[in-house]
Amino acid sequence: MNIVSFNAFRTIGIPNVTYIKPDLMFKEIETVKKANLVLFPETWQVPTLVYGLKKQIFPSIETMQLGMNKIEMTRALWSVAKEHVPYTEILANSESNIQTILTTFPYPFVAKEVKNSMGKGVFLIESEEAFRDYASKNDVLYIQEYLPNDGKDLRICVVGEEIYAAYWRVGLEGEFLHNVSQGGEVCTQFIPEEALHLVTNIAQSLNINHAGFDIIVSEGRYYILEFNVLFGNQGLIGKDVTVAQAIYAYISNHFSPSNPSPTSPRKIIS
Repeated sequence: MNIVSFNAFRTIGIPNVTYIKPDLMFKEIETVKKANLVLFPETWQVPTLVYGLKKQIFPSIETMQLGMNKIEMTRALWSVAKEHVPYTEILANSESNIQTILTTFPYPFVAKEVKNSMGKGVFLIESEEAFRDYASKNDVLYIQEYLPNDGKDLRICVVGEEIYAAYWRVGLEGEFLHNVSQGGEVCTQFIPEEALHLVTNIAQSLNINHAGFDIIVSEGRYYILEFNVLFGNQGLIGKDVTVAQAIYAYISNHFSPSNPSPTSPRKIIS
């Protein structure tokens, strides 16, 4: 199988891969055209690859398009598991809508930037001043209820059709965010089966095949905060199978032609 990757880091260890820098895609268009499969394109490349060149891509187009935009992600989650999504309002930034938020949501509530990840662009709003500061910097108001919890959340990583890893992210005492990149600690014990089943069902329903789902437990219910296509590897240390090996096993079974030679050289175009 002839494979092109636009993300060298994510595909280290996958055989028979030609790496191309994303901004060189059109200069190397003939190489791309010959590929049977394209790995980890950037969001802007997806329409050209899928609609123009008719290429198979990994992660799936659903993963790419939903995972990079919180608005579309939330609407898709509403369609398959609305009871597991925090109460959310998505509104254009106008004074009337600002007033609607201020009268609808008790403090504290959560405000998010539409395109961000790893805990960035997420704010705990505790005053009108803080909310107006957020609103002054965002064209879209993405607002969620604050869910009380015990200072931790779950990261559940899906690769292909399987749960690759699951762990708790335990936040620093008194901190709002639990992300490992923001100082949270990892705990792999006592992972609830109900949360694993929830993520598996949602991933299958939306055809998400490479993502890290963030789940919070509040008053006995599991809530999906978001999922990230390019999840970090801080909580994946010690796995017997690397993410790249899991990806390779999946694409070998789901894309054709299958079984590329493991001894094939890896080419880099830069």
